Amino acid sequence: MKTKARRTIKRSIPIHFRLSPFRLATRHEGNADMPRRQMLRDRAEGGHARVTYVELFFDLVFVFAVTQLSHGLMAHPTLLGVAQTGLLLMAVWWAWIFTAWVTNWLDPELRPVQVMLFVVMVVGMVMTMSIPEAFGDRGLIFALAFVAIQLGRSVFTAWAMRDHPFQSRNFIRISAWFAASGVLWISGGLAEGGARLALWGGAIALEYLSPALGFWTPGMGRARAEEWDVEGGHLAERCALFTIIALGESILVMGATTASLPWTPIVVAAFLASFAGSLAMWWIYFSFTAEAASEAISHAKDPGRVARVAYTYTHLLPIAGIIVTAVADEWTIHHPLGHADLKTAAALIGGPFLFVLGGLLFKRAVFRLWAPAQVVALLALAALIPVSPMISPLVLSIATTVVLLGVCVREALVHGPRRARAA
Repeated sequence: MKTKARRTIKRSIPIHFRLSPFRLATRHEGNADMPRRQMLRDRAEGGHARVTYVELFFDLVFVFAVTQLSHGLMAHPTLLGVAQTGLLLMAVWWAWIFTAWVTNWLDPELRPVQVMLFVVMVVGMVMTMSIPEAFGDRGLIFALAFVAIQLGRSVFTAWAMRDHPFQSRNFIRISAWFAASGVLWISGGLAEGGARLALWGGAIALEYLSPALGFWTPGMGRARAEEWDVEGGHLAERCALFTIIALGESILVMGATTASLPWTPIVVAAFLASFAGSLAMWWIYFSFTAEAASEAISHAKDPGRVARVAYTYTHLLPIAGIIVTAVADEWTIHHPLGHADLKTAAALIGGPFLFVLGGLLFKRAVFRLWAPAQVVALLALAALIPVSPMISPLVLSIATTVVLLGVCVREALVHGPRRARAA
């Protein structure tokens, strides 16, 4: 009778509770007895883990960060300013992408993970607010905030995964590398001028080198990329959303700039050329590449390697290109006529060039092929360099936009029929 009663009770429990103990735990987050292994995401077969509202809320900090970076480049359009902004962008991206990797494994809907993300958000706001004076009076604050994010998040993840020896050991390795780079970050924050740039350059180089070396640590060895159990579709979606953040900043810049000026035909033309360029960037990334890359990495034999190259490293280039293009749009709308000065020409050509180059390398990493349209576009953009001092910013903006639209047309001609056949 007891056995029969237990069977009756079991049949009365909904099947989604019985099949996945993780899902049962998510409905009782406050239960102190919840098994530690259940802090991992539930990876359902036949799809990928969805991006949660907590992750989207977390990204708002980096909307602010992208704005700070673009404004910083506008304020310091020199070689030194470009180097400083580039280094800060690499740091901001590194803080974001490593958090995206962590939420690829840990479930953001569980309370401990949410608390970790909220703490990172608070410290991230401190870091982001320090960006304008990172190479001035707030250098130490920026360094301390960045180190706290990188090291604190990694230590938490190692603790949260303590029932999963491989991943826990991997995040112990990562924590060791971040502790080592943290010494350089803090030392740079205490230094001034060129010494700060050199120390922070060494710190970011150390951090960017670490994944390629498998986070090799004395006594613990290294992690192999093929051993990383990554949810490729989720990571692809996260990076696509960051691309939207960067494109959103470009829309804000051109909109705010145009709104503050008299709407003459020339200003309107400059706005339309800038908007068409942003639209072309969106089309190039989202019409085919983003969805196809998500599908490809989801079925890759070694998704960890693909994710490391395509998303951790290569994906920074399109983001940088969008940010530089936003700066170029602001300058062009303000001063569309006359000969393009060096900084405006460099931004108008350099932004699309970085975006297209990033797309080329991204496709190579994910699909193992060289995209001819991107190669031709890079050559066309390079061909604009010698003539750029002789034409106006508006004409140069239109020319670079035409190059991007050419890539859009090529993508539509090649991939449109394939999509139609698949449908």
